[in-house]
Amino acid sequence: MQRETQSAEAIVSVQGLSKTYKSGFRALKRIDLDIRRGEIFALLGPNGAGKTTLISIVCGIVTPSEGTVTVDGHDIVRDYRAARAKIGLVPQELSTDAFESVWATLRFSRGLFGRAPDAAHLEKVLRALSLWDKKDSKIMSLSGGMKRRVLIAKALAHEPEILFLDEPTAGVDVELRHDMWRMVRELRESGVTIILTTHYIEEAEEMADRIGVISKGELIVVEEKSVLMRKLGKKQLTLQLQRPLERVPDELAGLPLELCDHGNALVYTFDTQTRETGIAALLRRLGEHGIDFKDLHSSESSLEDIFVSLVRSSAARTQA
Repeated sequence: MQRETQSAEAIVSVQGLSKTYKSGFRALKRIDLDIRRGEIFALLGPNGAGKTTLISIVCGIVTPSEGTVTVDGHDIVRDYRAARAKIGLVPQELSTDAFESVWATLRFSRGLFGRAPDAAHLEKVLRALSLWDKKDSKIMSLSGGMKRRVLIAKALAHEPEILFLDEPTAGVDVELRHDMWRMVRELRESGVTIILTTHYIEEAEEMADRIGVISKGELIVVEEKSVLMRKLGKKQLTLQLQRPLERVPDELAGLPLELCDHGNALVYTFDTQTRETGIAALLRRLGEHGIDFKDLHSSESSLEDIFVSLVRSSAARTQA
């Protein structure tokens, strides 16, 4: 993939990033990516694609084999402390200080990044995450959902400008998921840059400004969500037939038609970007061939359809 044009708005810049482990496994292959200040960027990919490795390198947890990462102008290797202080990380794992109270954990996390004590800020974070009444509770006594909230609170304790959410809603209840996305919107409105990985593609479709898709360590696409869906999305017109067909007539074989539902439905796929959809001509030709329909409805690709298509295409190119 060609590198994006360097933007003055980039708060995270990744250039030529690769990671090969001692076993010889190449987790990342020449990743080039700029994250814009104040955006919500969703990184999608199947398990093992390299999402967590990429986040871990940007956050200074894993050392890259090649390439550079700068965070608001600070090199993550040469100027680790300054770069890391800009970042809040919510990892997948529920690794918390089990014997500490919620309040003590947040206070320690804030001090760890050299921030002066600020009880008002910590209270604001806890209240936003419905944790205020648990501030004196030991973390070991909390439910899994509450522990997840504590991880988010810890990541926000030092007022980071960039927040990484690595599969933040995996295995959590619906209430927490809704609370989290409300909080993400509020953070973005306050100027915080959000980078998230998720398996819940509908969340990325709802929340993200831009989307990147990673597969087998390679970034295969980075695009504005709206542009991605316009470029790669397809619309379909489904016609429920009055009488079933055994096959599409030869005279219509050149059209993007598919027979479905045991011959009871015809599905016509068309490009949303073209001026002429061809639907009027299709209906006229169906009438000429005595093919009547009793109902019709249209649908368009979801982000999940596009994601699956991109990953499959990438895998096919790799095998070829």
